[in-house]
Amino acid sequence: MPTVAVLNMQGKKVGKQELSEAVFGIEPNVSVMNDMVKNYLANQRQGTQSALTRSEVSGGGRKPWRQKGTGRARQGSTRAPQWTHGGIVFAPKPRSYRYTLNKKVRRLAMKSALSSKLQDNELIVIDQI
Repeated sequence: MPTVAVLNMQGKKVGKQELSEAVFGIEPNVSVMNDMVKNYLANQRQGTQSALTRSEVSGGGRKPWRQKGTGRARQGSTRAPQWTHGGIVFAPKPRSYRYTLNKKVRRLAMKSALSSKLQDNELIVIDQI
């Protein structure tokens, strides 16, 4: 059973605490911890980026010139993407980046993080009284 020192609020050692082998004694799974961090960051994304497509840009209702006989390329609207002030081809639209991880994966990530902190001697227990 792993043990850790219990400190008071002044930083003095006041005892020892035994920790569960099932939580603090496992081999840390770095891949699962990475998945959990990516999930957390993705869920924090705002997802409000937006731009106008060719159908949302104002203007451009009339065909700029006739289809044949001018020697110029055929065009249907002055708001097509190749025109100045035209719309964006695959414009970003608001969307949710949220996704969920399985409950067992989330639990394994937390156990891995706690075990990793204990192995690196970065885990402290503070007695509040």
